[in-house]
This record gives sequence, structure tokens and C-alpha cells, in this order.
Amino acid sequence: MEQGESLVDLPFGVRSILREDGVPQVGVDDQASLLARRDGDQAAIADERREDPLPEGVVVHGRPSYDGPDASRWSPARRAPAPRGRHGQGGRPGEAAIGASAIQIFSDNPTAWRRRAAPPVELPTFRDRLLAADIDPVAIHASYLINLAGSEPTLHARSIDLLAQELHDAPSFGARFVNVHIGSHQGHGVDVGVQRVANGARLALATADILTELDGAGAGVPVMLVLENSAGSGGGLGMDLDELSTIARALAERGIGPERVGFCLDTAHAWGAGADLATPAAADDFLAEFDDRIGLDRLVMVHLNDSRAERGSRMDRHEHLAAGRIGARGLAHLLRHPGLRHAAYLLETPGMDEGYDAINLTRALDLAAGRALAPLPPGAMEVRSSRARTAPA
Repeated sequence: MEQGESLVDLPFGVRSILREDGVPQVGVDDQASLLARRDGDQAAIADERREDPLPEGVVVHGRPSYDGPDASRWSPARRAPAPRGRHGQGGRPGEAAIGASAIQIFSDNPTAWRRRAAPPVELPTFRDRLLAADIDPVAIHASYLINLAGSEPTLHARSIDLLAQELHDAPSFGARFVNVHIGSHQGHGVDVGVQRVANGARLALATADILTELDGAGAGVPVMLVLENSAGSGGGLGMDLDELSTIARALAERGIGPERVGFCLDTAHAWGAGADLATPAAADDFLAEFDDRIGLDRLVMVHLNDSRAERGSRMDRHEHLAAGRIGARGLAHLLRHPGLRHAAYLLETPGMDEGYDAINLTRALDLAAGRALAPLPPGAMEVRSSRARTAPA
């Protein structure tokens, strides 16, 4: 091994050499060794698995016609109209009960490094219920511990491995998207962070592909890794179009095509980072620039949240739809925008496990249809945000 290289031994027999230039080199142990190590690693953690309750969210997917300016710019819709769903814990979908038809889930505890030793026993029933209710798409929100932008070698390697496991496990949940926070450069600067993100994404995708091949599952349709924008606090990367487009270029330079990596726009994060999504004309300009620099076809998910924070505060404070600073006008405009008709809209608003998932889903549909909104129930503004039990953006 040359000077300046460090060998990081990842679980499941996948090895990565992380060099000073940031370019990972991947090798794989022989199959028998890999499978033995995998089984041993998972058996060792079986007794330590925690079954904590997980936060939930809602999906809205599709919207009616758009009456804003420059409508001719945007390509036609490529999906059937108005699928919608819920975000919850794998194994117990409740989206059909609230009129939903798409879902985002956590595949495991999102605040722990260790994974369950075996798939959830409810998984076959979960998939059957998804099929019976015609729920699509299914997305997995990756662990909040993953930081592809970080520079500490051990934690970066663990992040790559955990993300690879999320990508590898996704098909067993019927998921074709794995959404992940881009992460923080932790004071090392945007340029360093971007290179770490691109290298980490490349290695995670390659590792997941290797594991799938060794499982004998066949090629199938590759799961798409989806990078979520940041509000910008704590060195969070992807806070604006400059950073997002730089990440997109870095991925392309490593041969990672748009079919493998897409993007998610969290409206509360974008608002906290300074994007004016409350004004339709400004939102159009933002999306037009996204289209020019990255391509709106790569914006496959939208986390549709209102915000309690001031615009540009770099704070991530989710609010009920049309009850925050983005407001009804801005959110309705985004729901109707023709350039986003292909995207899955997911709500991560407060009180998702207290019945507010159905309330905010109804509000989203009413906003999209131009209907008047019913008042929120008493005490709605005191409900703890679903983000309170998770990690900062």
C-alpha cells in the first residue's frame, strides 16, 4: 500500500482504500468469506437491536393543471395523476387508510449504526398490502447517521457501508428510491465535502451492486440514490443550486449516471437556505435554474413542508401545510407546477403519528385543487414536529 493510503475494512467483506486524493478503490473478498463474515456480523448484533418507534410522514404525488407563467417550458407529465401516500415504519403501512397510494419508510432504526439481524417478520405482509393497495412509489429514508460529506475516515467509511446496506435492502421492501441527507463538510469546506460526497456515493452504489450480485438476486432495476438538499446549518452541503449542481458534476465525472442518482427538494430546507418559495414567480425562477443546471427530470422527490423558520435563517423547522411562512399560495403553486409532475411529493409535517398525517394530506390535496382549507384542529400549533425525534438537516 502506497504512502497516503489507508485501508478501511467494511462489513460484509467489501474493502475500500481511501487515498489522499479522495478516490476510493474497491475490492471484494471471495464469496464464501464474504457470506461468512456477513452472517457473523449480523448474528453478533441480534441481541442489541432496538425497536424504537419511528417518525412518520405523508406523500402526495401528482397535481392538477398549472396556470403560472412560462408553462410551455416544462415537459409533459410522465405519470398517472394524483397518487399519494404515507411515511412510516416498514411492516405496517397505513397509507391506504388515509387515501394514500405512495409511501416513504425507514427500513431500520434511523438513529443507530447497527442493523437488525434479519428482515422484519412482517415484510411479506407489508409487500402484499402495498401490491393490493397499488402503492407506488416506495422510498426508503436512509439513516440520519450517514454523512457522506464528512472527513473523519472511520465515520465516512461507516456511512458508506450503512448507505450501501440501505440500497441493498431496498428491493426487499419494494422500494426504488433511497433518500439520504447529503451531510456536513464539518468545517473542511464545500470543495472537500463535495468530493467526499461523490466518492462516497460511488462506493456505496458499487458495494450495493456487489452485495446484490453475491446474493444471486440478479441485476433487476437499480435502486436510485436520492440526495436531499440542506438548510445549510452546521456545514450542511447542498443548501443552494451552486452546491447541488457542483455535486451533480462531481458525480458525472465519476461515471455515475442520472439513472443511479437523483435529487430531493425539501421545501422547508430550501426556505431556510434562502430560496423564496412563497412567491410563485420566484419559485418558477428557482425551478427554471434547477432545470438549466441539473435537470428537473432528476428531481424525483419533493418533501413538501411548510416552515416555522425565517427565510434564510438556515434553520429546519417543519410546520403544518399553509400554517407557516411559505404559506398556502407558495405551496399550492409548487403542487401545480408542470415541471414537477413526475416527482413524488412527501409531507414530513408535525404530528404524523397523532393523526395529522391525514389532516395534512387533505390540506395538500385541497391546495392542489384550489379548494378552501378547513381550519386546523385546536392545539395543532403545539404539536411536536416529526423532526423533533430525528436529526438536523
